[in-house]
Amino acid sequence: MTIYALATAPGRAAIAVVRVSGPAAAAALIALAGPLPAPRTAALRQLRDVDGQPIDQALVLWFPAPASETGEDMAEFQVHGGRAVVEAVLRALGAIPGLRPAEPGEFARRAFANGKLDLTAAEGLADLVAAETDAQRRQALHQLEGGLAHLYDGWRRTLIDLSARLEAAIDFPDEGLPTDLTAGVARSIDDLAVQVRAHLDDGRRGERLREGFHVAIIGRPNVGKSSLLNRLARREAAIVAPEPGTTRDVIEVSLDLDGLPVTVADTAGVRDAGGAVEREGMRRARRTADQADLKILIGDSEHIGTGAPDLGFAPDERTIVAINKCDLARPGPSPGAAWYPISCVTDEGIDALVRAVTDRLRSQAWQGGGPVLTRARHRAELEATLAALDRAASGTAPELVAEDLRLAARCLGRITGRVDVEDVLDRLFAEFCIGK
Repeated sequence: MTIYALATAPGRAAIAVVRVSGPAAAAALIALAGPLPAPRTAALRQLRDVDGQPIDQALVLWFPAPASETGEDMAEFQVHGGRAVVEAVLRALGAIPGLRPAEPGEFARRAFANGKLDLTAAEGLADLVAAETDAQRRQALHQLEGGLAHLYDGWRRTLIDLSARLEAAIDFPDEGLPTDLTAGVARSIDDLAVQVRAHLDDGRRGERLREGFHVAIIGRPNVGKSSLLNRLARREAAIVAPEPGTTRDVIEVSLDLDGLPVTVADTAGVRDAGGAVEREGMRRARRTADQADLKILIGDSEHIGTGAPDLGFAPDERTIVAINKCDLARPGPSPGAAWYPISCVTDEGIDALVRAVTDRLRSQAWQGGGPVLTRARHRAELEATLAALDRAASGTAPELVAEDLRLAARCLGRITGRVDVEDVLDRLFAEFCIGK
């Protein structure tokens, strides 16, 4: 079946792109635009519906299989982006026998089925479309270009090779195979386990960047938590009032902080007094702080003495301390960890605080270089791979070791979508010429 869909965002725009993929793509292009243009060459054509009525003047392109995005015959219509034009093109395509609207993700799925994308690249494509910050874009593009697939396919090829050696030694002991056929297998298993373990032990950098970081603003009532949120968001996201306990619930704002996706949460002030609703707000504030990647603990410079201040929370390694209202009173030197003097009225110190936050978050994020895990699915399969490798490393029976290596290779294959039960046999017969 041939599918078609609007490939650009719906709504009014200068240009809209409609794509068609499948065996009837050529017929669809001819029906609307006349003779096929040269492959991969734009041609200006008058589009007409099945009744011959003009629709629009558009650029059309023809991508014959297999040199197309999906690996199938594809046609593309670049039309004017008015809603009426787009609807007329889609209606005309729907009137052609053998065509139907595409399901969500169906173009990418066909590209995977035809070997144009592996699963990690398809996931990278989805992440690239959804990227909201520059750092997310760079990570998704690296994955789309094959960063993860290259690493996992290399490990899988190693496992297939090791498994093939063991299978040959087990099944064909009298075929005159090399005496050192299984030499180094144990060492190779250990080396591969070390690489997989190091890859898993990445601090979840890729997952953190893909999903976005969570920063909680915490502290006592009336120290300026909501004011800081408003300064970071550059709008009145939270109510600011002189009465204690104004913020009762967690208020979240999604921001792009120097290219990093960050959700900043304003929380209820922590104090001993308060009614049932305020106590629930404080409980949520503590829970939000516990779950955050980073905490901004706010103090009030008017109440900072020479000793360690009571800020309502004990700072830890995930905490940056900021002392607000420095326009009214300058805080003294910190008796412990450094703090950042700020003023949410004059904006003094806000830039320095933001730099400190982004520097701390950037140390937890993917910075380029080697590929990193981006999804829980990858991590689960790699953990299963490592478990199989550990069993193989401690195994003594060659048959069981070979089986664990096959299981490890299968787990890696599930990440990229390249699972073939004949791989070991193909490698065995190709390299060792059994049966001559």
